[in-house]
Amino acid sequence: MNRLSRRAFAGAAAAALLTGCGGPHSPARPEADRPAGTHTPGRPSTRPVRAAARSVPVRLRIPAIGVDTPLLRLGLAPDGTVQVPPVTAHDRAGWYRHSPTPGQTGPSVILGHVTVGAYGDGVFRHLDRLRPGDRIVTRLENGTSARFDVTRVRTVAKADFPTKEVYGDVDRPELRLITCGGPRTGDGYLDNVIVFAALSASR
Repeated sequence: MNRLSRRAFAGAAAAALLTGCGGPHSPARPEADRPAGTHTPGRPSTRPVRAAARSVPVRLRIPAIGVDTPLLRLGLAPDGTVQVPPVTAHDRAGWYRHSPTPGQTGPSVILGHVTVGAYGDGVFRHLDRLRPGDRIVTRLENGTSARFDVTRVRTVAKADFPTKEVYGDVDRPELRLITCGGPRTGDGYLDNVIVFAALSASR
């Protein structure tokens, strides 16, 4: 595991995006009010793909839901939880720098907001619309890119966040995208949306 001990990584990861998914002035729109998705799900790749060299991710694209965002580097907050991106008008996702870089063996973790307070929708507003086979592309600092195919999407209660499933060791390059979801409360959301994806190509 990179830089951070497995114990510290798991402990910090448990609170990855349990808070900070939007301010109190951003009521969630009902599902019925959301525009229909335009993507056509495909089948995830099952052939083995060689792991990529370590290189920091600088951009994330998810064509199926219109995401094209620069990536911040996130670390740990003073209380030991994983940082989340700042709430700003120009919302961006962030890569957790104590996880593997995209394309390396292990789960690379990217966090984003579903809403950003008075600014409205967050960069991961439609993350729950992804389906198996949808493409995710991370552009890396060394000029290469790592492409992933979605394998599954889960919505889980924050109280039951599956830390081991999200952050635990895996024997291939994988990606995790995390945001908030589910019912809205006074200061956030009750659930987390987690996208699981596997490397399908690197170049």
